[in-house]
Amino acid sequence: MSAPEPIIRLAAKGDGVTASGRHVPGAVPGDLIDAAGQVIPGPHRQTPPCEHFSSCGGCQLQHVDEEALGAFVHDRVVHAARAQGLEAREVLSVHLSPPGSRRRAALHGLRTAGGAVLGFRAAGSHRIVDLSACPVLHPALARLIGPLRAFLAAWGPREMVGIDLALGDQGVDVALGPLALEGLEATEAALAFAREQGLARLACDQGFGAETLWEPEPVTITLSGTAVSLPPGAFLQATADAEARMVGDAAQWLAGAGTIVDLFAGLGTFAFGLAGRARVLAVEADRAAHLACKAAGARAGGRVLALHRDLFRNPLRPEELQRFDAVLLDPPRAGARAQVAELAASRVERIVYVSCNPSSWARDAAVLAAAGYRLARLRPVGQFRWSTHVELVSLFQR
Repeated sequence: MSAPEPIIRLAAKGDGVTASGRHVPGAVPGDLIDAAGQVIPGPHRQTPPCEHFSSCGGCQLQHVDEEALGAFVHDRVVHAARAQGLEAREVLSVHLSPPGSRRRAALHGLRTAGGAVLGFRAAGSHRIVDLSACPVLHPALARLIGPLRAFLAAWGPREMVGIDLALGDQGVDVALGPLALEGLEATEAALAFAREQGLARLACDQGFGAETLWEPEPVTITLSGTAVSLPPGAFLQATADAEARMVGDAAQWLAGAGTIVDLFAGLGTFAFGLAGRARVLAVEADRAAHLACKAAGARAGGRVLALHRDLFRNPLRPEELQRFDAVLLDPPRAGARAQVAELAASRVERIVYVSCNPSSWARDAAVLAAAGYRLARLRPVGQFRWSTHVELVSLFQR
């Protein structure tokens, strides 16, 4: 009989992997796989903290202890770099966001004959896992699970409703849709729900886009000490602690730069963090985010200026990039192929690249490396705790 084979690492989708390349769902580094394919538990297993684990598609790694979880985040980033022939001069410690820190989430709800179900979708399915609690969500979001379920049971449609939650300065921003409020009674019920739950804003998509029903005062999000208007559906980093870590790294690595351009700037998450000692141009394609950043920059003394521009179709050219001492970019998951090609042709000395996708980042990083940039620093970030979604912040230098 052959000896049990150890699990040596976690694959990108969370399966355990042996030295021979065998993938074992649910296995953890340190586990052993016997000849019959049975898992012999090792030292890096833990009891999943959520009763919905294994059915809910929101988390894949709750059975993995802190050490193995950190190693997974580290390896996802470092292995993506090595796959492109890149070695960072310095790999910094992994940042893991703690439980109860997620300040934005996309849930789903459905009215049923017996009431309503509300939660994340099951893995690989459209079925909604009806949540009783969620250990990853910020308590301000988690406390709304029950009240939202009750509201949908009374007023929801017999079709799936998207529920977007975000925590702003004034409280929780809730957007529901599609959800048609038929008649005055339904509208009054929605307003009563918003008031009783102390929502910062309630918006509903009744078939014509999101309409704000309740917003006692303008909703903002404070970014590095600057209050910025928070448009409905605007992008936020998933946790405040990871945002602070990545902004702090960027500010440290770009210290001394007098002028910085922030590409794919969004609301100005990094721009306002870099503006203490530099003038920053924040470039963004989404009009609502651009206008929010522009207004906040003007109120904050003009050290952050905003430019509305689609960097996928119209990236900044080398002659435009030359005006800046340094560049920061934080593109969507697809990466920034066109903009990176222009950066590679420029003479900018320092580039901080923030990414939510190690694979597209590594592809772009290889282009920068071929143009003479060195990967100086790299920090893996796990702000989506217990999921396989991994982020990073990196520094390239010439």
